Amino acid sequence: QVQLVESGGGLVQPGGSLRLSCVASGSIFSVLSMAWYRQAPGKERELVARISPFGTSTNYSDSVKGRFTISRDNAKKTVYLEITNPEPEDTAVYYCWSRIRSASKRPSDYWGRGTQVTVSS
Repeated sequence: QVQLVESGGGLVQPGGSLRLSCVASGSIFSVLSMAWYRQAPGKERELVARISPFGTSTNYSDSVKGRFTISRDNAKKTVYLEITNPEPEDTAVYYCWSRIRSASKRPSDYWGRGTQVTVSS
């Protein structure tokens, strides 16, 4: 069994900062790409940021570029999303995603349950 568990969500004021974390656990052989998605009420889930297996490559949605930073710690099997200068439009449930090669060596996609981020003064 492989699990992704997010933490760090909550209420943040515009112009503030917040850091989300997502830890992978279970029968893991290797953690490949990792990413953060978000889904606002009444909207489709969208990609926020993605990071390559060794952290050498990242990409961001245009709406968060320059304000959000994705990073990872492979020793801890953890991906982070640093949110700075948040805007009310960033309010959403943030989901962690990862492609993981399990003990059986077959890669599969996994999702966390999400963590709520609310941007409001």
